[in-house]
Amino acid sequence: MKTFKLLLCLTASLAAMNTSAEPSKPAAKTELATFGGGCFWCTEAVYQTMDGVKSSTSGYAGGTVPDPTYEQVCTGTTGHAEVIQVEFDPARISYEKILETFWKAHDPTTLNRQGNDRGTQYRSVIFYHNEAQKLAAEKSKREAQAKFADPIVTQISPLTKFYRAEDYHQDYYRKHPEQGYCRVVIKPKLDKLKKH
Repeated sequence: MKTFKLLLCLTASLAAMNTSAEPSKPAAKTELATFGGGCFWCTEAVYQTMDGVKSSTSGYAGGTVPDPTYEQVCTGTTGHAEVIQVEFDPARISYEKILETFWKAHDPTTLNRQGNDRGTQYRSVIFYHNEAQKLAAEKSKREAQAKFADPIVTQISPLTKFYRAEDYHQDYYRKHPEQGYCRVVIKPKLDKLKKH
């Protein structure tokens, strides 16, 4: 009888341990990629649709002015480019695949311009986070050149600092799909990329 009671107590204790202490799963390791290809509203919208991308944040990078505002960057005097920073799961999408989409999502042969958006803040640029990204970006650029008649002018530079853009720039296309720029510029770009 004592043995039976002891077994019941042990079983109850084990059951309680199993329900209160679920084995924790290690968090997926993510990486960051930062680049600019014209207006960050467009670029952000492209990457938000990609499997393996956890987040896409609009911001500024590459300039000399600390904590720049949108109004300052728009003057073209800060040295900053409109960029996005993508957090991605490398187990689901590679940095190389992200770069493939980068070349398709804008025209990397136009200097400081994408469509009607003009100025150094709209330049084509890849900001690498480490040496592996630098080498991958350089290789990807060489391979992409075969698909363009004109020379690719995309800069490849080390990321020194990323500044998150103001809240009203985040998730812009999702929040304002009926806004004119979204309908005329972003939606056609997304539709075109879906066909590739």
